[in-house]
Amino acid sequence: MKTTIRLLITAISLLLAPSFLSAQDSFPRTPSGKPDFNGNYDISSLTPFQRPTEYGDRLFLSEEEVQALRDREMGIRESDADPSDPERGAPEAGGNIGSYNDFWFDRGNDGFTIDGQYRTSILTYPENGRMPARTPAGQAKAAVAPKFAWPERDGAWWLETGEQPYDGPENQTLGVRCIYQGSASIPIRPLVYNNLKTVVQTDDYMMIYIEWMHWARIIRIDDEHNSEDLATFDGDSIGWWEGDTLVVETTNFLDQPLQPAERKVTERFSPISEGGLLYSFLVEDADYSDSWGGEFAWPKSEHVPYEYACHEGNYAMSATLRGARFREKEHREAQGSGND
Repeated sequence: MKTTIRLLITAISLLLAPSFLSAQDSFPRTPSGKPDFNGNYDISSLTPFQRPTEYGDRLFLSEEEVQALRDREMGIRESDADPSDPERGAPEAGGNIGSYNDFWFDRGNDGFTIDGQYRTSILTYPENGRMPARTPAGQAKAAVAPKFAWPERDGAWWLETGEQPYDGPENQTLGVRCIYQGSASIPIRPLVYNNLKTVVQTDDYMMIYIEWMHWARIIRIDDEHNSEDLATFDGDSIGWWEGDTLVVETTNFLDQPLQPAERKVTERFSPISEGGLLYSFLVEDADYSDSWGGEFAWPKSEHVPYEYACHEGNYAMSATLRGARFREKEHREAQGSGND
């Protein structure tokens, strides 16, 4: 498996190499001669992470499909921007109460291109652009991990099942707790908002500032991995240069609940002729039946990320826990105990 993956990475690198030639000649460089990646990047994109099943193994979109992608997004924005009816009633019990106003979302205005062609998805491996299935062990881990959305059941159902989804902050996901947003951090991918990344690069380090959860990834260049005992949520990242491509290998991940993860992520940062970067990644994870990876463009941006002050306005978590206590009180009163 590892030999196959290495051959896959090498083959991809060789295929992409010709398109980098003009970029390598014009890309800004540091005093030591390496590509200068310093700056801000807006990675928002309408291109989906996983490929819609109707495209099968097809990698590129036609012009008509690209325009349909744009039209669909603009239609959603126009619809979601309509003012709400101030005379509307309360939603029905258990119904969908909606989300943020569309003003807060930033999915971008277009899909990304590589060598002038639009992609059907960010994922390119497996060939169908879809996430591989979890292994039985991976399914078991996912079943006990904190969930952002629990099954919709009436009342304090957890008092009947013995589950503990709302006992306290520690039972919530890291995102709800304003600690860490894994899908924004490694491997990096566009999300519905907070898509700015800031790169600060020296000869010995590269820092990637992740807007979502104000997380700073520190990559040590030409160094060795730390001890396996020093696991963190975003792992331990070391990098090295292969020509004008910075290759970053990350291991020593920590999952929630707190336990080491058998996972390795290999990322590649390369200059491209369209400007900005080409970011590619490959994930080898024991929780999945196969590796998975992809690539997308990082355009340079003049925008500067603000601090993501999540803790200061984290009403959702406290309201969720307060609501759970209310449900538990209702449940006990219905059972005749009346205890708070």
